[in-house]
Amino acid sequence: MTSTDSSPADPPGNRPQGRVRWRRFAVLFIPAMAAAAALVLLTTEGVLAASISVSGTAFEVTSSQLKGTGFEQFGGVVTDSKGGQHPVAISAIKSASLANLCQSVSVGPVTLRITAGGGSQPATASNLIVDADGLSGDATFNNITIGQDAGTLTEVPGVTGPAGSFGQQADGVTIDNLRQHTWLTTAGTFTLPGFNLSFGSAC
Repeated sequence: MTSTDSSPADPPGNRPQGRVRWRRFAVLFIPAMAAAAALVLLTTEGVLAASISVSGTAFEVTSSQLKGTGFEQFGGVVTDSKGGQHPVAISAIKSASLANLCQSVSVGPVTLRITAGGGSQPATASNLIVDADGLSGDATFNNITIGQDAGTLTEVPGVTGPAGSFGQQADGVTIDNLRQHTWLTTAGTFTLPGFNLSFGSAC
């Protein structure tokens, strides 16, 4: 009699689970890696290199004078931690200096305050991108173009707005007595001479 190589089915509790788990892992892992790769690419291009804000928490920024070369601005929307959406003006500056920089944010019942650039050396930033819903000061723009298609802006390499939407750009910008209400700030580099962090009053 020829025997056949057979065995009873494994009980449900002993069935191998590795294949199913690996499939589930791949479903979650591959999109996550793709997103991470995209962030790494943006980081190497200086677009999302260094965040100095907490996503979803608005904060105040002031400077006695901001001077920048390569300026772009267009509209956008940010989403806070509760899912609320906030229209913002997205300002991008290729190279910026900020004298007497102050940033303050409410952390529970106290206010966290950061200052820098208060001496002879201002704070400096490259590829500075600010998402703000409030901005004031005395501004001067050099060679400005207003009403340009935001998808065709060229002053800050790698940064454009939605195609067909309103945009503006300038060779340079100076804003005295800058004050802005900001949701997100990123920069390729951010140098803060005389950096000081403390709890105190708002800027």
